[in-house]
Amino acid sequence: MMGEIRNPRQIFLWSMAVIYMFAFSSLYMQIPGLYGKNGILPARKVLKYTGKSLLEQLKESPTLLWLGPQLGLDTELSMELMCLVGTVLSFGAMVMEPLRDSLVFLLLWIFYLSLYQVGQVFLYFQWDSLLLETGFLTFLVAPFHLLKWRSISRPHDGVTFWLVRWLLFRLMFASGVVKLTSRCPTWWGLTALTYHYETQCIPTPTAWFAHQLPVWFQKISVVITYIVEIGVPFLFFSPIRHLRLFAFYTQVLLQVLIIITGNYNFFNLLTIALCISLLDDEHVNFWLRRSKKKSSGSWNRTLLSFLTVLLELAVYALLIYWSVHYFGLNINWEKQLIESKPSFTYHEFIQWLKIVTLPTVWIGAASLAWEILFSMYRSACIRGILQKFWATLQWAVFSTAAVGMFTISLVPYTYIEFETNGNLWPAVHNMHNAVDKYQLVNSYGLFRRMTGVGGRPEVVVEASYDQKSWTEIEFMYKPGNLSNMSPVVAPHQPRLDWQMWFAALDHHTQSPWFTSFIYRLLQGKKEVINLVQVDESRYPFHAKPPVYIRAQLFKYWFTEVNENGELPQHWWRRQHVKEFYPTVTLGDPHLETLLSQFGLKDKGFLLRSTDAPLPFTLTFLRDCLQPYAAPSVLFSLFIAGVAICLLKALKDRTPVNAAGKQKGTRTRRADSGEPRPGSLGEKNGQTKKEEKPVNVAESLELKAKPVPEAAGDGPRIRKKKADKN
Repeated sequence: MMGEIRNPRQIFLWSMAVIYMFAFSSLYMQIPGLYGKNGILPARKVLKYTGKSLLEQLKESPTLLWLGPQLGLDTELSMELMCLVGTVLSFGAMVMEPLRDSLVFLLLWIFYLSLYQVGQVFLYFQWDSLLLETGFLTFLVAPFHLLKWRSISRPHDGVTFWLVRWLLFRLMFASGVVKLTSRCPTWWGLTALTYHYETQCIPTPTAWFAHQLPVWFQKISVVITYIVEIGVPFLFFSPIRHLRLFAFYTQVLLQVLIIITGNYNFFNLLTIALCISLLDDEHVNFWLRRSKKKSSGSWNRTLLSFLTVLLELAVYALLIYWSVHYFGLNINWEKQLIESKPSFTYHEFIQWLKIVTLPTVWIGAASLAWEILFSMYRSACIRGILQKFWATLQWAVFSTAAVGMFTISLVPYTYIEFETNGNLWPAVHNMHNAVDKYQLVNSYGLFRRMTGVGGRPEVVVEASYDQKSWTEIEFMYKPGNLSNMSPVVAPHQPRLDWQMWFAALDHHTQSPWFTSFIYRLLQGKKEVINLVQVDESRYPFHAKPPVYIRAQLFKYWFTEVNENGELPQHWWRRQHVKEFYPTVTLGDPHLETLLSQFGLKDKGFLLRSTDAPLPFTLTFLRDCLQPYAAPSVLFSLFIAGVAICLLKALKDRTPVNAAGKQKGTRTRRADSGEPRPGSLGEKNGQTKKEEKPVNVAESLELKAKPVPEAAGDGPRIRKKKADKN
């Protein structure tokens, strides 16, 4: 059982508001080039209006974009409107606690699901699915308090918040397991990180320095990754608080290191948000220097604490022993390094996975059952018949929802071991299939195989006017120019640059969108050109579109530090491999054939008037933001939100006068974690009467909010305040 989770829940909701803001604003900046009528994959081709009723269309494809024509908007403008509304709502939830409401988060989830339905290959990433699943859980976790200005803790909060912890377990455990079940030789040989930093989609400048670390250190890093992703997640459900905190810090440390060395948009921030489910109020108060001094307990409490410490030490010792034993860790004093090598085989690991998968399901079920029973007890302890009935009704509804979410999540979770998946009840599979299109639960497994072992494959697009002089088209983010290192762009995800990385791994026919991309460059469509370079002066063909375009496949490697210890002049070195895409021009038969084959040929489409107020406003906003790079917009939004939060904090720190009132404001009761009348912490029916100024943490809604315990609390509080005055 977790302790009180009021503060972690508030931190989680604030974090989800920030992540949604990043996701919507990042996608908004790319819609014209990706999904517009002149984009690479126009979204209008996905929404086929067949004359069916709106309800039938929503059943086939659950997206609010079907409502676009009723607003006088085409698909592109409808997507922009949805992203803008999502950005505004999430920004509002970031700076105003009342907007961290279940209905607001439900709208954000519906908006992102609607965009996901037409996103095609550019939105089919694991973090998009993870955001949708986490977003739906946020709807269950968030309170309904649009008409209230203070968050109320509910007895069932532990049940819904537990689902976040279960999702974190599935994500991390599966990500660790698939690295070994894939039989990738680099993961089994513990050499994956010697290739990872230079072969990831968009490295950061720090990745170059991480690549220079010695091989033995990279191997140890892989071992630690296995421990954090496979071993530590079992501690998520530990009844010992310090073990959960240990799991929290190890998971966050891993995500921070990934953020430093790679541009993985909002994914790592989202994972850290999931990790908040391992915290409790006591530890958050410790961060805020508000932890209460513990009184010395009785001898049996002291004995229990001593035994708990011994059990913690035993768990840490087991983790160290298993790491040393199963990965053959050995210190070579002569060479001054640590040697490592897996001491188990693939078949032994598969047998272990078969043994452990079903018990993890039962561990999760037992943990959920405990949370449900404890929440039922808390509901029963509430005084007042109506209050007890309302709390019990909420407990029943949300517990049923939690059991349902847990049940359908077993299907994608057990994909890691197909025998266990096949043994699930058919009814569980049927439940999962019925809601699969809503992305409520998903399977995960990041970095399953390490690509680019023989060199990072990279597609370089070249263009020309005369087929004699060729000029490389340089992208803003992905590697190209040998002297340029990819910038730090997270939490923005340049989705075209990411797909260029995937395209390089196979033949161009496996990436039909690439043909459309070449076609748009030949047409000189500014919407697509802005995905390549926002600054037109850096695009070599901004004055006139090229006549010919081709693409070459290169292999890239990070350069090494010079023998004298000096840094090299270039970040990269490369070698030409082969032609990736043949030379084409507009009207070229080969290009026309590919466009027709992939259904990318331009056809006539309905032009909607932009004179109406809504289309005009959307077009005006697009024109205003077009000159700015997406990372700048995202960072500006975040900084503005943080600035507003800080200003609110400073305002709340205004000194209180002798009467206990701020100048020009109403008196606020200091909510420093003290129990309200009628709560479990009340002693002899008395409460503290002192007033305290509100601190920065409270203004950010990190304060503990008391649980309403009785129907008579309101009148009793008012009476005591009257007595005070």
